[in-house]
Amino acid sequence: MKKSFIILGLIAILFVSACQPPQEDISSEIGSTTEPVIDSYPVAEPTDQKGELQMLNFVKSELARETNPNVDEDLIKTLANNNTAFALAFYDQIRNEEGNIIFSPFSISLALSMTLAGAEGSTEKGMLNALQIDLPETDLHPAFNALLLAIEESQNRSDSEMAGSHFQLNLANSIWGQTDLDLNTAFLDTLAKNYGAGLFAVDFKQNPNMARLAINDWVAEETGYKIEDLIPEGAINAFTRLVLANAIYFKGSWMHPFNENLTIDAPFYTIDGTEIIAKRMKLLGKDLIYKRGENYQAVSLPYLSSDFVMTLLVPDAGAFHEVEDQLDQAMLEAILSSLWTEKVDLEMPKFDFDTNIKANDPLIALGMGDAFNPDVADFSGITDDETLMITDVLHKAKVTVDEEGTEAAAATAVIIGLTSAMPEEPISLIIDRPFMFMIRHQPTNTILFMGRVTQP
Repeated sequence: MKKSFIILGLIAILFVSACQPPQEDISSEIGSTTEPVIDSYPVAEPTDQKGELQMLNFVKSELARETNPNVDEDLIKTLANNNTAFALAFYDQIRNEEGNIIFSPFSISLALSMTLAGAEGSTEKGMLNALQIDLPETDLHPAFNALLLAIEESQNRSDSEMAGSHFQLNLANSIWGQTDLDLNTAFLDTLAKNYGAGLFAVDFKQNPNMARLAINDWVAEETGYKIEDLIPEGAINAFTRLVLANAIYFKGSWMHPFNENLTIDAPFYTIDGTEIIAKRMKLLGKDLIYKRGENYQAVSLPYLSSDFVMTLLVPDAGAFHEVEDQLDQAMLEAILSSLWTEKVDLEMPKFDFDTNIKANDPLIALGMGDAFNPDVADFSGITDDETLMITDVLHKAKVTVDEEGTEAAAATAVIIGLTSAMPEEPISLIIDRPFMFMIRHQPTNTILFMGRVTQP
C-alpha cells in the first residue's frame, strides 16, 4: 500500500478590520466602479442544523490574470532572494519556541504582498521592510506573478512514471470582503492581474461566524481537507472588513523512495540529549546532492518533479543551537552552492506534525508595527470608506514525511551531477538528532516550506 506523504500549509489569514464601529446600513452589493463578474460559491450555514448549503457571491475584476507577464529575470531573482531573507528572518523570530516547527514563508509573504496592494505611506514601507523586499511595489506584484507561474509550471515536470507515485502542487489565493464595502478598483485589479484572486462577498457585520465557516471551508477544500478549522471561533467579528487568504498544498513522491522493509525502531536524541525511539527510514547507496560542513551535514532529496527537493541541514551532535544561531542567508547560499553529488547511505526519521502560528508579534518585530496600529495604519488603497488595520495574521502548516514521499517543495536540478569514475564507499548520514529542513523550488531558489524536527 502506498503511504500518503503530504505537506500542506495553509497560511496567512489576514484580518483587516475597521478601526471604528461598523455602520448601521448594509447593502447587498460590493461597491466598485469596475463592472464585477459574479459567480456563486456554496457554504454551510452555521445556524442550520441540517447543514444545508448557502450560496455566496463571488466578485472579481473584469481583468484576467496575466499569464505571460513581461518581467525581467533579475526582478524574479531579486524577489526570490528577498523571500529567502524573509524566511530566515521569520524563522529567527519563532525558533525560540520549543518543539518542532513547520511554516510556509512563501505563503505568508504571498498573503502579505496581496495586502501591500492596498497599503500606503509608512504602513507600506514597514511591510516592505518586514518582508525584506527590495523591489518597488510597482515591480513587486508582476514579479510575484511571474514567480508563481514558474513554480506552478514545475508541477507538470514529472521525471518518472512509477506506479502509484504522485505529485501535486496547489497554490490558491482568495479575498473575503464585507458585502457593502466599497473597494477601490485599482486594488481589485492588482490582485486579479497578478494573483488570480477574486473576492467572496460575506457579511461580517451581521453574521461573522458564517463568514468564518465559509473561509475555513475554502481553506479545507484547497488543502485537500488536511487543514481544517484554521480560524478559531471569535477571531472574526463585526469589525472585520476583509480577510486575505492563501493556501498551499503539496503532495509528492520521492524520486528515490525509501525501502519500507528496512524501516526500524531506532534511537533519536533530542536537543537535551534525551533518547526516544522513532521510526527510522533507510535509503542506501543513492547518488544524492550532499555537503559536509564544519559542524553539519547537508543533503537534498528530489521529488518526482525534480524542480522540487527537500534539503536537510543536520548539525553534528551537540551543535544544533550553534548551527541554528549561525544560519543566515550568506551561510545558506554557501551551503546550497557547494552541494555535490555523492553516493550516500541515508537514515532519517519519519515525522508527522503541524504548527499553528499567530504571526502578529514576529511581523511587528520585523518592522510592520504600523499595519497593526489603529492610530497610524493606512490601507486607504483598499477603500476610502473606512479606516482599516490588520488585526491578526494566522498561519497553520502540516507536514508528513514517510518512505514514499514528503511534504513541501524544494528544488534541485542537479540530481544527475558528476559521479566518480571508480566505485567509492557510500557516505553514511544517520539522522538520529535534531535537524532543519527546507522545501525549495530550485529553478527560482524559492523556499516554500521551512522547519525543524527536534522530536519526530
